[in-house]
Amino acid sequence: MTGSPVTGLGSSRLGPAERAAALDRMAREEFDVVVVGGGIVGAGAALDAATRGLSVAVVEARDFASGTSSRSSKLIHGGLRYLEQYNFDLVREALTERALLLQQIAPHLVQPVPFMLPTTHRVWERAYFGAGVALYDLLAFQMGSTRGVPHHRHLTRRGALRLAPSLRKDAFTGAIQYWDAMVDDARYVMTALRTAAEYGAQIASRTQCLGFLREGERVTGLRIRDLEGNTTSEVRAKQVVNATGVWSDDIQELVGGRGQIHVKASKGIHLVVPKDRIHSATGIILRTEKSVLFVIPWGRHWIIGTTDTAWDLDRAHPAASKADIDYVLDHVNSVLATPLTHDDVEGVYAGLRPLLTGETEETSKLSREHVVAHPVPGLVLVAGGKYTTYRVMAKDAIDAVAHGLDGKVAESCTDRIPLVGGDGFQAMWNARHRLASRSGLHVARIEHLLRRYGTLLDDLLELIADKPDLAKPLSGADDYLRAEVVYAATHEGARHLNDVLARRTRISIETWDRGVGVAQEAADLLAPVLGWSKKQRDREIEYYRKRVEAERASQTQEDDQEADAHRRGAPDIVPIATP
Repeated sequence: MTGSPVTGLGSSRLGPAERAAALDRMAREEFDVVVVGGGIVGAGAALDAATRGLSVAVVEARDFASGTSSRSSKLIHGGLRYLEQYNFDLVREALTERALLLQQIAPHLVQPVPFMLPTTHRVWERAYFGAGVALYDLLAFQMGSTRGVPHHRHLTRRGALRLAPSLRKDAFTGAIQYWDAMVDDARYVMTALRTAAEYGAQIASRTQCLGFLREGERVTGLRIRDLEGNTTSEVRAKQVVNATGVWSDDIQELVGGRGQIHVKASKGIHLVVPKDRIHSATGIILRTEKSVLFVIPWGRHWIIGTTDTAWDLDRAHPAASKADIDYVLDHVNSVLATPLTHDDVEGVYAGLRPLLTGETEETSKLSREHVVAHPVPGLVLVAGGKYTTYRVMAKDAIDAVAHGLDGKVAESCTDRIPLVGGDGFQAMWNARHRLASRSGLHVARIEHLLRRYGTLLDDLLELIADKPDLAKPLSGADDYLRAEVVYAATHEGARHLNDVLARRTRISIETWDRGVGVAQEAADLLAPVLGWSKKQRDREIEYYRKRVEAERASQTQEDDQEADAHRRGAPDIVPIATP
């Protein structure tokens, strides 16, 4: 499954050898388009360009999805609350994308999830929200294809309590249940990039854009630094796409000014608590004074969030303060019979939304829509938007690239291209009991792996067949197999211990010690694959431990400034230590 039986252009594998080869080609060739940014929009743009037959390179200064695209609410949704703003086009577009992702593009990664919206007024509120949810379903039906999720339904208070016994009886009068979808956001980005690689894209993480090459006014490429080896080189390109999210203005400044489009960062934080702290068979959505709060089922856990506050501090490591955590706990506890406390919180993460600036300073009112612009010849900027509509953003960006290229460029076809692991997924899912019998793994383990890798599961089973010890779960994080750590480095572009524990898996937010206890075992598995010396292995473990310490310290501070100061206390991990 690591080759490319369909295209013959390349492999979806993103290991150390593939990264080195990509950097070598970047130094020698001219590309049709170079994408700066390895988040969801950059990954989508790379895939869109590669499937149109363009030659593509992608550079990312850190790990793939290490910014906003690994710190979202993990939802693929139409944006129910945008109906209140009469933004029907945005909702319709998002619902169209939701259906495509569920059914065609990534059935292995995107799953339907139910939500219950409690109501507190028997008549007007039920009618008001009921009409909104009915319109939500109606817009979904208008796409002309199966929606992939069930229809909404109204619930009495008794019916709601049967589904969610943890709710306080006096906190609501009834409820409406509707369906959206969820995804592991970082895993989706990595899978999209692997699909782009299969169609020929050259991809390298830990590769920083230092500046632009110019011929007069026109941008003709990038100057880059390989942060792992601390070397610099140039990449020539006919067009460059700036898909750097909250860093968009920084990249614009490298070409002599910010331009007319500005991006403002809005911080959203999420808490992770064990599943047994909230007894419910459905997710829950609550209205707050500013936005909405989701209680989202996440395996053996719940994810609870989010906030929406301005952030102008460190964008690489946004910090959640004690005030942020208190805010989320206070709002979710308003409907829970047994309140949650700080002691119930396993994990916390904070992310930044890239919002297009408007007339208001309140980030909750800034635009969630995206924009594509040509600030200077040879450079395309794509910014704003939401995770669910990444494919539309990518299409629009590469449409702009096509205008700047000589000759005809094919139309986008990513609405018909499954991500790697998605083609044939349903058939493999139906065969999961046979796969369990053949592999010796429990069927529950096979289901877990299928939801993470799809038909690429065969790669994992091959690793285990070669080294049966890799079939064992990680000590202290037994949702994940040892094979998954190795695979993260050999196939999924992981370069560091933190990449594996925070993004290829979610151990950093799903365990009480936030992955510190499993760090040694994981580092021992990664060291031979990534060629680490003992010095580098020990440095990886120490960096991870200090990162967790800094995060924990930041989460006890009362305000953003103090939280940011403590979060900055962790050292960086690049460049790689010499033997």
